[in-house]
Amino acid sequence: MRTVHCAVLKTEAEALDKVPHPGDLGQRIFNNVSKEGWKQWQERLTTIINENGLNTADVRSLELIEKHMLGFFFGEGDYGQVPAGFNAGGGGGGKK
Repeated sequence: MRTVHCAVLKTEAEALDKVPHPGDLGQRIFNNVSKEGWKQWQERLTTIINENGLNTADVRSLELIEKHMLGFFFGEGDYGQVPAGFNAGGGGGGKK
């Protein structure tokens, strides 16, 4: 089993089995994000898509999603956090 020091969990964890996204960003995620970290991203992505009315078939939406990915995984830029005013109702973990 391959492990990585997960950029989301801040600890060693089981690595992804394959590159989850195209290009350099996908490779960076593969090298630095665990399966659990990716799962947390997928939950956040659902929120981001719904709150922003994004269409994953639209290039502009994909560009915005990638900005959110950089923020969520690596703390880069101003994106990736829970949308302002959003309350999922649960007390789940994730990045602050």
